[in-house]
Amino acid sequence: MSRIGKHPVRIPSGVEVSLSGQTLTARGGLGALSLVVSNEVSASIAESAVTIVPNSGTKRSRAMWGTTRALIDNMVVGVSKGFSINLEITGVGYRAQVQGDTLNLQLGYSHDIPFPIPGDVRITCERPTAITVSGADRQRVGQIAADIRAYRPPEPYKGKGIRYSTETVRRKEGKKK
Repeated sequence: MSRIGKHPVRIPSGVEVSLSGQTLTARGGLGALSLVVSNEVSASIAESAVTIVPNSGTKRSRAMWGTTRALIDNMVVGVSKGFSINLEITGVGYRAQVQGDTLNLQLGYSHDIPFPIPGDVRITCERPTAITVSGADRQRVGQIAADIRAYRPPEPYKGKGIRYSTETVRRKEGKKK
């Protein structure tokens, strides 16, 4: 049995959720997101809450029950508060800056790396060594942050590279004489 699926998703003030057929749409201050609800579950909106119910007792429908509830909760939170991921750049001469709709990364290569900023995500640099990726879609924000990190993941000997602010890099000992 799904434990997370049993809890209804509360709709905060300022967020409008509508259901047309199998498509659930959430609109809020940060934009609009939509989700096609799986055939294994049914969604209903009542008393400022979205309730998900499985259509059968199969393992797949129970799995989609909790998954669908989590996706709808992420949509509602995304259009009301939004999601953000902070990245830190460590290394001598490593830095980033936003120029127009491009994030320029200097990561120790012989060339700068231009990263085009998508329209549905905001990228800011408070300092040359700090990048903040924010937006309404949780999956999209995480994917963009992972793409930026992939240009120079942190290495274990000196710790140089791009890391999440919550990430800890296990350091290795260098060569012995």
